[in-house]
Amino acid sequence: MYKNVLDMSNYRMEKLPVRKLTKVEKTFRIIGGPLAIIAFLLIMYIDIPFLKNFNLETLSKSASSNFDTIGLLNFVQSNKAMLAIFVASLILWITEAIPNYLTSLILIIALVLTGVLPEKVAYAQLGHQVMWLNILSFILASMLVATGVAKRFALWFILRFGKNATSIFFSFILINIVLSIFISATTAKAAILLPIFMVIAAVYGASNGNRNNFGRNIILQNLFQINMGASAFLTGSGANLLAASLIAGAIGSDIFFSDWMVAAFPGALILMIIGWVIGTKIIFPLKEGDKKPSIEGGMETLKKELHKMGKVSFNEIKSIVIFVSILGLWVTDKYHGISPTAVAFLGAIVALLPKIGIVAWNDVDIPWHLLLFSAGAYTLGAGFNVTDLPSISINALFDGLGIGDNTPFWVLYLILTFAMIFSALFFQSKTMRAMIFIPIAIGIATRFGFDIVSLALPVAFLIEHVYTLPFNSKPALLLYSTNHYSWNDTFRYGITMQIIAWIMSIIMAMTYFKWLDITPDGLF
Repeated sequence: MYKNVLDMSNYRMEKLPVRKLTKVEKTFRIIGGPLAIIAFLLIMYIDIPFLKNFNLETLSKSASSNFDTIGLLNFVQSNKAMLAIFVASLILWITEAIPNYLTSLILIIALVLTGVLPEKVAYAQLGHQVMWLNILSFILASMLVATGVAKRFALWFILRFGKNATSIFFSFILINIVLSIFISATTAKAAILLPIFMVIAAVYGASNGNRNNFGRNIILQNLFQINMGASAFLTGSGANLLAASLIAGAIGSDIFFSDWMVAAFPGALILMIIGWVIGTKIIFPLKEGDKKPSIEGGMETLKKELHKMGKVSFNEIKSIVIFVSILGLWVTDKYHGISPTAVAFLGAIVALLPKIGIVAWNDVDIPWHLLLFSAGAYTLGAGFNVTDLPSISINALFDGLGIGDNTPFWVLYLILTFAMIFSALFFQSKTMRAMIFIPIAIGIATRFGFDIVSLALPVAFLIEHVYTLPFNSKPALLLYSTNHYSWNDTFRYGITMQIIAWIMSIIMAMTYFKWLDITPDGLF
């Protein structure tokens, strides 16, 4: 229990209380390991009809299968191994029977030992372009933390514009948008904002285990906004950049920062506003008592915190210059052709330069366990690419359901966007979902003769919807640890917003995306 609910230092990540597992979670952890082993063995050593019965004609519908270099029998066996490893890994990730980074290490070596991937390909995923963006993002985020720029901005904005409950919620929308432009790690954004909105929650009566609707809203809406802010920009998360690179590889031209922002930002902003209405007016309506501070002078704590930071330092100014320069290069990438990762490289190098820079290497906080977890997801993606399991599975499903090659575009769009957004209920990795569903969207577009961007890009815009249950993402788990809401609370709010987001995606496809020439005209 916190001694002083208005002391921001009490809300640092390492000081959050360790959440006790529920009976269901304890059961999952116990059965997760044996269940994963059983699933692996069953899939590896039983006949799977949709793999066993494939012939070359059926498999040729897959976008990237190469039967000149691999026999059909070996190809099917590799797909069985890929499916077995994927299912077993998914069980371990969901049940958390063992740490997630350990699951990633196991799946990497499993893909090697089963012959799905050669060692060089499997181990090389740790050096993936998106892995580098993640590392560089944590360096730049550490610069923001070390200099206090992010904290100063958030405190100033809340004090300047957060005059009441409503304006506080809208202030966090704008804060999350601004931070999302510069920070591609959603966990880092959650860690930066956590102490601020926890103090504000305490000011409005939610602290020390005392829950109210203001507390539920401020935490859950920040979780939603962190993810929607990330969805608005190509650099909002590593999964976005990965999806863009997969699409770019398929179409032979780049997806630029400006292209993604113009297409995705309006929808993300609308969803954040709708999320505020749904949260504060419908699911967790704010009573009159919730709208007023329950601790007199509570906002003075934030003023004191801002005052303690003193005047803007020279290092803060340098941080701002670096980030404005990075943003400028990202927005103009269509003209100079430098990738977002390369731009982040330049920014990180400047930030780390002795005397000229801002942070020392020892000040950089890089969560390697998260990066190892991501590396496992990238390795799975490499396995999917080699085996073509996603395309084969979707072709088998479509053939089994009798969905022919004359299927209308809108049917495919509905199926793909539904699968992407609601798969977030079961997957813990945005990267893994990008690895699975973007190639599927590319394969389906190719099979049915539609432009790849028309299906793959709208699917990519839905990657960040990982906020419904605590295990859906690291920020979700982190904010659930604040003990301000229950599983039922987060599910009710999250599933409502997922349904609304899916409907929004359909409306955008029928209107705004058509205007941008993303979705074809006349096919809805």
